[in-house]
Amino acid sequence: MTWFRCPENRPWASMRLFCLPHAGGSAVFYRPWVKEISPAVEVHAVQYPGRADRIADAMVGDAHQLARLVAGAMAPLMDRPAALFGHSMGAVLAYEVARLLQERGSAPVHVFASGARPPHDRGEDRVSDKDDDAVVAEMVKLGGSDAEALREPELRELVLPYVRNDFKLIEDYAHRAAGPRLAVPVTAIIGDADPHVSRAQAARWAEVTDGRFALKVLPGGHFYLTERQRDVIAEVHRTLEVPAVP
Repeated sequence: MTWFRCPENRPWASMRLFCLPHAGGSAVFYRPWVKEISPAVEVHAVQYPGRADRIADAMVGDAHQLARLVAGAMAPLMDRPAALFGHSMGAVLAYEVARLLQERGSAPVHVFASGARPPHDRGEDRVSDKDDDAVVAEMVKLGGSDAEALREPELRELVLPYVRNDFKLIEDYAHRAAGPRLAVPVTAIIGDADPHVSRAQAARWAEVTDGRFALKVLPGGHFYLTERQRDVIAEVHRTLEVPAVP
């Protein structure tokens, strides 16, 4: 099973955008982007194992291993300039993937880190150690479509294992300062009412790259990008200097 879902192949596109979902998320989260994003950009959303059409694949419980697998799968698709966009857990994974790609001589042109504390400021909260109801409550508090799925008993049995896996993966993650520093430009984007990450915390993404850094704050909570999809994509267009949809 392949790692990426590309809703629309664009052989003419000058750039690829690889999108990494949040904890408990899947590639379908980024499907609506295709209608809004520039024809010059081909979207590839990462499908983590253990969910959706990869429900039979073994889940990965280590962030560094998952980043290595994603980076390896990206290698054949790096024949065009590529950028990474990750939300929440996906932002930290995007950072780790970017470091690996840079080390291998195929650095991305940009990393967009959405709704996430930086890799070296992860906090002490542990949701994965709590019982099922508490995990569901945390998902509901954060919002997003995945929280609704957890309200349905039949879906909950399917969804909860990979939600818990993802929370544990990001809670166990430890930033490794050793090795080459990221030299790729980074843009951090957050919602102004996100209980998970403050403006001050998001600004610390600047500390993990030698590339230029920008911080964008939009109205909304942790899943601000659902309601502000157009604004987020406009920021991607502006940053990557690609023409918007006519």
